[in-house]
Amino acid sequence: MSAERVKGFETTCSKHSGATGGESNMTDKPAYALGVEIGGTKLQIGLGTLDSETIEQLWRADIDATQGAERIRTQIAQGVDELLKPRGLQHGDVAGMGIGFGGPVDADRGCTMTSHQVAGWDDFPIVDWAAKTLGIPGILQNDADTAALAEAHYGAGRGFDPVFYITVGSGIGGGLILGGQVYRGSGRGAAEIGHLRPGNVPRHLPYPGTTVEQIASGFGITQRARQAIADHTAAASFAAAHRTAAAPDMIAQAEPSAPASRLLELTGNDPEKITTKHIATAAAAGDPFCRGLLNDATDTLGWAIAQVVTLVNPARIVIGGGVSLMGDTLFFEPVGAAYRKHVFAPFADVAQIVPAALGEEVVIHGALALARDAFS
Repeated sequence: MSAERVKGFETTCSKHSGATGGESNMTDKPAYALGVEIGGTKLQIGLGTLDSETIEQLWRADIDATQGAERIRTQIAQGVDELLKPRGLQHGDVAGMGIGFGGPVDADRGCTMTSHQVAGWDDFPIVDWAAKTLGIPGILQNDADTAALAEAHYGAGRGFDPVFYITVGSGIGGGLILGGQVYRGSGRGAAEIGHLRPGNVPRHLPYPGTTVEQIASGFGITQRARQAIADHTAAASFAAAHRTAAAPDMIAQAEPSAPASRLLELTGNDPEKITTKHIATAAAAGDPFCRGLLNDATDTLGWAIAQVVTLVNPARIVIGGGVSLMGDTLFFEPVGAAYRKHVFAPFADVAQIVPAALGEEVVIHGALALARDAFS
């Protein structure tokens, strides 16, 4: 698929059923489906059949956010070709494409609403684009909803209903699967657990964050660490420049940064290189500053899960994403303890909180499930 063909698409959104496009020309071969994950840093496309749960072939590419959405659409077209051509398949041999998008979507119109990482996705008709540019009908959901569908059908939520899925990565997203289907509220999405505001949850460290995502996501945890170090650096510099009797008090007030020296050792004394892996390593070694950061994150997430359970009472809660890979001691156990502290007591033992099972391909599994359901 040429880049010129991609660039020539008219970007207008119109209301439709959420799945449009051409027909398969296959008569003597299995019907195929595609699953697409569009993130802020990662693009994945999976090929499967309509009668199987497996991903037969996977294509991956990095996303350069500075090149905008148009570049990603060109990558999608190229990736589809690279998946199909080795098998002797044409675009018309694909029954449909499921798309999991990393941001809010209007699924009824088949439009992305915006991306917080990549410019060019505002009110973009991705489903119509797939039909007109690739000749493949599509169906769209938010990536967290798509991952939730996968875990409910094929992963850690299989056999449970309702299932609430949470992804804790660079951001925090949620998805509610009810009766085997994505619950979308009035149509523009639901289950946005990362945007709850836990104003009454006590903090271990006095640093910014007003939403669950700003405190408990990977980005939020690292940003709070950098803010703490910046605040201490500024206070220490001021004290050094104004050597008065008040200086010792100012240094004492900046005490939260003292334990951060261990964290800075891991990053070559460069706060911009801090990652949640560094914070987890230092916390596991007993660093009180990093433990405080993670305690704030797990307390806040546990509070948020308690609100979900109190309102929805799901049968199972599944948590995935890179931050959850910190494991039981640093993540799942403290999240569970915080959840029990805040939840409506009669519901406390209904839903077990478990790790996700499908790994990095979870959105692709879900996108293929969307396509199978829509185009079989």
